Amino acid sequence: MSIADRGRVPPFHAMRVLQAAHARRAAGLPVYVLTAGQPGTPAPAPVLAAAHRALNADQLGYTSQVGIPALREAIAGHYRRWYGLPVSRDDVVATTGSSGGFLLAFLAAFDPGDLVVLARPGYPAYRNMLTSLGCRVLELPCGPDTRFQPTVAALDALPELPTGVVVASPANPTGTMLTPVELAGITRWCDANGVRLVSDEIYHGITYGGAPSCAWSTSRNAIVVNSFSKYFCMTGWRLGWLLVPDELLDSVDRLASNFALCPPTLAQHAAVYAFDAYAEMDANVARYRANRDLLLARLPGIGLNRLAPADGAFYMYADVSTWTSDSLAFGARLLEETGVAVAPGIDFDPVDGGRYIRMSFAGDTAEIADAVDVLGEWLAKQG
Repeated sequence: MSIADRGRVPPFHAMRVLQAAHARRAAGLPVYVLTAGQPGTPAPAPVLAAAHRALNADQLGYTSQVGIPALREAIAGHYRRWYGLPVSRDDVVATTGSSGGFLLAFLAAFDPGDLVVLARPGYPAYRNMLTSLGCRVLELPCGPDTRFQPTVAALDALPELPTGVVVASPANPTGTMLTPVELAGITRWCDANGVRLVSDEIYHGITYGGAPSCAWSTSRNAIVVNSFSKYFCMTGWRLGWLLVPDELLDSVDRLASNFALCPPTLAQHAAVYAFDAYAEMDANVARYRANRDLLLARLPGIGLNRLAPADGAFYMYADVSTWTSDSLAFGARLLEETGVAVAPGIDFDPVDGGRYIRMSFAGDTAEIADAVDVLGEWLAKQG
């Protein structure tokens, strides 16, 4: 029997490392999990309370494919409060996580054969989803000189005008951000050239300097992707959202009704109340900041002195080329010999990622500090 080529995309190695770490923990061995891109705390208290109410009072059947009105209105209100943007609930589509949002965005905006530009390093699912959908992917190499972010100059130098551009700010795996001026410049470049911008904003709220900008502050031609997973600590609830340009709303509606019927109903009813929990979530961000500062202070002392700035999100992207050019094998040995679990850079950069690892600092501060001790001792033995 045949196997479709789209099923041969590379695996997400970070998730396999996480599974191996869980197996190690189940066997009673020490583990320091710096792999998972998820908060180390549960969903906010108002969300949990609302979920209990919904379990007792609602049948939890299908909803509209684009989400319940109360949730879409709550999301629109979030944009009015945080960004001063006149977003209405009709602009909002609730999705099955940001992953479901990206799938709908890519399906609605791009046809097979279309060229879509991404930054490298970047989140691997962009590349793999687009490839599975038959799009051509062009990855722009983005290094420390541009803080691992694309620039208008790099877009101007493209050999072919693309159909789409995907940006992320804060970005995974580097945590770097586009300034509001830089994002506006890329957004205007896309508009001027008839290129659809997809703006990944799922780490908004988790920043350590200036506040990030929303692409809709410049143009409503962009598709904005966001999620309850990161700032709102709801990874397993599988709920995200899109801000959708008017001309794509019908396409997204048709696709959503066929691909998922509706986002998870319990999560929708509960997430309405996530926007009552800013103070609780900001306390989490304060802990992430402390963990970030710990790593920035201590990693150089163990030899990891080439780090991405980590303006936001909860990742440290570290150059380990002193020890390896194969981050996958390096991480496997590190986990087996010490219990420290990190994500290999090849997930995020298939060209240069063998020289990098990603460490998540969303977890417990004491565990992260212990992991640095263990990692430092291990690196010192590598020669």
